[in-house]
Amino acid sequence: MVEPVSQQVLAEIRRIAIEELEWKGAIEPQHDLLLDLQLDSLGLTVLAVGLENRFRVKLSEEDAVDLKTVGDLIRLVEARAAQSAEARP
Repeated sequence: MVEPVSQQVLAEIRRIAIEELEWKGAIEPQHDLLLDLQLDSLGLTVLAVGLENRFRVKLSEEDAVDLKTVGDLIRLVEARAAQSAEARP
């Protein structure tokens, strides 16, 4: 059985945070990206680039304006992945 995209995105966020950002704590959808995960602009960029590469989506700075939580980021990547799947012939 294939995992839902949301679970795949959460798993990738956790992987990037642990491996590339040296995060030690839990990461759940309700966590705030800035307050709970203590991400700065560089950390957010590393996270965005990692997600873009893994899911073959494009995230823009305009997207970041509405992002507050890990769940917001998951929903954004899911939406972008669905859009890019629809665009493929």
